[in-house]
Amino acid sequence: MRYLIVCGGKIDKEFGLNEIKTDGIDAIIAADSGMDFLYENGVTPDIIVGDFDSTTTNALEYFERKGQTEIRRLNPIKDDTDTEYAIRLAISEGARSIVLLGATGSRIDHVLGNISLLGIGLESGTDISIIDTNNRIRMADKPVTIEKSAQYGRFVSLIALTDDNEVSLKGFKYPVTDYSFDRFTSLGISNEIVDDHALIDIHRGKFIIIESKD
Repeated sequence: MRYLIVCGGKIDKEFGLNEIKTDGIDAIIAADSGMDFLYENGVTPDIIVGDFDSTTTNALEYFERKGQTEIRRLNPIKDDTDTEYAIRLAISEGARSIVLLGATGSRIDHVLGNISLLGIGLESGTDISIIDTNNRIRMADKPVTIEKSAQYGRFVSLIALTDDNEVSLKGFKYPVTDYSFDRFTSLGISNEIVDDHALIDIHRGKFIIIESKD
């Protein structure tokens, strides 16, 4: 099952609506103020979760009155964010693929926190990605192939999350073989695919993979 989680960060209207209309989405979860984007654009989520401390519109009242959405009110004094709760809820309901929309924006703490939540996918065997108009962000601990014809953007960046790591890059402008990345380096930033397909062959460790359009 494929779930779309709409968070409260910045969402380009055209991009967001195109993603919502993508074939194969089985359910939409709004994480707190993420419901505002759906409300403003006439989209009814299947589930809304949150402590609703950042809600400033009539969206919640509207969806409650409409009666087609499950509402899960969370205690504002909690250890996890609304987005983390939404991810774990989707996995508990059988999601095998999750896309986070509105998980980036001006709150860098939220952006970094949301990127760290991609690790839940590694633990559960769930494919989780963060997307916006310019980036697709994933976390991986096994080989990843990117087709040049289907790549998300021009640049592919690799950031090591673990000290014990080893990776080979094939089909890239800057290939490496059995290479161990230092965690405190920018060496893996802004690589480019030069072959029909590129392989990020992760032998050990965990990496963040970012495809960027500019």
